[in-house]
Amino acid sequence: MRHDPRRRRTIAALLSALAAPALAQPRASEIRVYKSPTCGCCNDWIRHLEASGFVVSATDVPDTRQYRARFGVPARLGSCHTGVVDGYVIEGHVPAREIKRLLRERLPALGLSVPGMPVGSPGMDGPEYKGQVDPYDVLLVQKDGRVTVYAAYEPDHRR
Repeated sequence: MRHDPRRRRTIAALLSALAAPALAQPRASEIRVYKSPTCGCCNDWIRHLEASGFVVSATDVPDTRQYRARFGVPARLGSCHTGVVDGYVIEGHVPAREIKRLLRERLPALGLSVPGMPVGSPGMDGPEYKGQVDPYDVLLVQKDGRVTVYAAYEPDHRR
């Protein structure tokens, strides 16, 4: 059997063309989440992130306040869990689409926060809330603690 260099180049080009789309797929962002081991809404938020394409690694901790402090999130912006993704801090029930937007925009900020636990936000939207949806803001948190509204969610505005 003869070795035809043109045939080898053709096969190599075809294999390269077939592999290109798989190689071009953006990798899923990994979010590291620090949460209470007994918090159901944290687990629901994690499922929301996973359903939106994020890879989540969760660590159960006795008190999330120390993680907020470690990552520079002001106490007034706190919630029940803290996440870290690609250099940003994500505090509370932030919708996945706002996290993805921040990762696309690459703003010079500390991260995003949804303070408290607003009903209707991801993880706080289960059947036990009987369809209730409260308005809430996703805040863009600057490294100096200043905040601006990054996205406003109204009861008729769905994720």
